[in-house]
Amino acid sequence: MARCTKEKALETRERILDAAEDVFDAKGVSNTSLADVAAAAGVTRGAVYWHFTNKADLFDAMCQRIRLPMETIIEAAADVSIADPLGQLRVACRFLFRETVENPHHNKVLDILIHKCEFVDPTDPIFIRQQEWMRQCAINNTLLLSNAIAKGQLPATLDVRLASVMLHSMISGLLSTWLFAPDSFNLIQDGEEIIDAYLETLLTTRTLNPGTDTVHTALPSTARMTR
Repeated sequence: MARCTKEKALETRERILDAAEDVFDAKGVSNTSLADVAAAAGVTRGAVYWHFTNKADLFDAMCQRIRLPMETIIEAAADVSIADPLGQLRVACRFLFRETVENPHHNKVLDILIHKCEFVDPTDPIFIRQQEWMRQCAINNTLLLSNAIAKGQLPATLDVRLASVMLHSMISGLLSTWLFAPDSFNLIQDGEEIIDAYLETLLTTRTLNPGTDTVHTALPSTARMTR
């Protein structure tokens, strides 16, 4: 009986999260109330509050459904025991691009995050959580690139901070552009080639390798995308 009750509670929670995706997508985050979500999910406001403290908590849980798999892959690449961190980065990017194209939940939540959040109040809990997540992404990217240097996949002269900013900006730009205009390019195929170009740039540009006249000319074979 207890198991049945727990399973029903989990089903209700997932139904609320699915409804939140639909309502946030249709109305935008700032114009959505928990009453709107409850109505779309076919539950009472009390049921929503039983699972989620407030709209920020609901929004965060919705985002976590798509973030956790990606974060696990990125964090694995930053693990110093991983022999091929750049290969792991490619796995993460391939996963992200394919999920964005092929997974309706992933696609919708990313579109909400990028295009349907109005961050006008710096004290808004949703705004603060998004900033915290971006800071953590920057930390993970820095750890990943530092691990690639330690494994000999990238030069020791690399400006890791700038390379991390470049990585985040590149992926964010790809996702934002494709979600806004999906017919403008092939996110999976073109995205993988752009990741190749980015990694080659880390090796060959003196802007990212200050104080040296010697740069690498090719990526290690294990670091290339497998198509």
